[in-house]
Amino acid sequence: MNYENLSLQTLDGNILLVTIQREKALNALNTQTMLELQRLFSEDVPQRSSLRGVILTGSGERAFVAGADISEFVALDAARGAEMAQRGQDIFALIECFPKPVVAAVNGFALGGGCELAMACHLRVAGEKARFGQPEVNLGLIPGYGGTQRLVQYVGKTKAMELLLTGDMIDAQEALRLGLVNHVVPAGQEVNKAAELIGKIATKAPLAIAGVIASVNAYFQLDEDGFAREVAEFGKLAGTEDFREGTSAFLQKRAPVFKGK
Repeated sequence: MNYENLSLQTLDGNILLVTIQREKALNALNTQTMLELQRLFSEDVPQRSSLRGVILTGSGERAFVAGADISEFVALDAARGAEMAQRGQDIFALIECFPKPVVAAVNGFALGGGCELAMACHLRVAGEKARFGQPEVNLGLIPGYGGTQRLVQYVGKTKAMELLLTGDMIDAQEALRLGLVNHVVPAGQEVNKAAELIGKIATKAPLAIAGVIASVNAYFQLDEDGFAREVAEFGKLAGTEDFREGTSAFLQKRAPVFKGK
């Protein structure tokens, strides 16, 4: 598939590196970019059967994604605003629910929609120069792509409320301390660390990885019982070839060979 604002590169044969290519605009999320992310996760990557994970990053050294494209906000009214927010939430839900690991390699500013995009990924690796924040209150808005919900999940209500109300930015080390990111690395090493994480995950059973993602996500869904989802996923996995291979390998003291079946 062809993309205008996304650059796709395969790493190590089975990791897809997706770079948002709007460096002059600090990789801001305009409508075209959002639609391309939607197509990527709804049509493109699900067809890549050998794919073991996706890395999302931004072009250049200044920004992962510095936010939404504010130039597109001037035409918003109440109805259009709600429509934009719903579309953004739906697209980011595709990322959050993707059954293979998606890692954000945050190489600079991750503000507004950029912070929300990073939070929709399963894991986050931050470069030491990364900055995070939800500054929407400075525009007379609130986050609309899930920021008020996911930030609370990651850092707790008290700190999330402060960051959302003040619009303050935090640096990479503070994000690590709060639990917003998984790792902080030297600038320029974000993608390498993300690939390392996916490589480690790729040695595990693919169906089990998908089961973990689905079960953890279920904890935060109001219409789903996370414990019940865990039971269902556990039972489903107990009937797979990978489960039999994993237990046999453990008992035989050898490395398992998983086939995703």
